[in-house]
Amino acid sequence: MDYYFSTQLKNSTFDEAISKTKEALKLEGFGVLTEIDMKATLKKKLDVDFYNYTILGACNPSLAYKALEAEDKIGTMLPCNVILQEKEKNTIEIAAVDPAASMQAVRNDALITVAETVREKLKKVIQNISK
Repeated sequence: MDYYFSTQLKNSTFDEAISKTKEALKLEGFGVLTEIDMKATLKKKLDVDFYNYTILGACNPSLAYKALEAEDKIGTMLPCNVILQEKEKNTIEIAAVDPAASMQAVRNDALITVAETVREKLKKVIQNISK
């Protein structure tokens, strides 16, 4: 089982891809809680050059609440991460975690149901970005 879903945007700037991804997340009820610019962070902390790579921490509040009700330690796996990376100019890969795969270690049927719902929503996000 893969632990992520992905798509590519061609002929897109990195900033356009971030905007498109945030909009697709919003359509599925997710907000972006965190945005980590790995290129800037690695330059600042290690003085290394890296390609455009951003991590978006996405959260669907109602589903996060259901997950927390089902399993109080599940916050260790929240929010759901979505990454954008540009290894090739104007070709951006967008990938989202598969929460059902990442939560397999947790033995809780109620949580599995929530994770599967989040999985379907994140799949739609990835599908909508490539349209």
